[in-house]
Amino acid sequence: MNGTPTPRFRRADARRNYERLLKEARAAFDEHGIDTSLEDVARRAGVGIGTLYRHFPARDSLLEAVLRDRFDALTEHGRALLREPEERPVLLDWSRSLAEMATTYRGLTGALMGTLRDEKSDLHASCEAMRRTGAALLRREQEAGRVRADVDTAEFLALLHGAAWAGEQAFDGASDRRDKLVALVLDGLAPARSGAAAG
Repeated sequence: MNGTPTPRFRRADARRNYERLLKEARAAFDEHGIDTSLEDVARRAGVGIGTLYRHFPARDSLLEAVLRDRFDALTEHGRALLREPEERPVLLDWSRSLAEMATTYRGLTGALMGTLRDEKSDLHASCEAMRRTGAALLRREQEAGRVRADVDTAEFLALLHGAAWAGEQAFDGASDRRDKLVALVLDGLAPARSGAAAG
């Protein structure tokens, strides 16, 4: 019997490396933001940088794996809101949840805004279900006359990420200020009141 690892052993070892990398990436992103050194992530996980790149060919790949559960949770939250009675406004609830997710790590808001136009990014693909849910919520509010009809999904999401970024930069991520900025965005998307005086 030689010392060559069996395929099952290699798979188990690779899985352990993958899980360690995710754990240490979460810790590093939490401490230093998403621009943290990937070499540092690998070192913290006790593996070489080559091992990290075998699992995650690009920074976006690692970030997507770290955030996948949050994307899925936000999608499910949106789907639950879509089942609420039509007369209940639900867009603010989901929008605040999106802004909270977008500020999980320093620098994430910019990365997520970039995925709106970068279809090759792993983050773009992972966010697709979340974007579709947001589009459905936006359309519901537009059909109810609570949001102006000329706003598209890309504009809506860009405004929300902008509010999240502003809250992070101007108010050090204070959740109450961030939520207020999101509410102000939605106020600005309301249709003009009939008979309102021109400015």
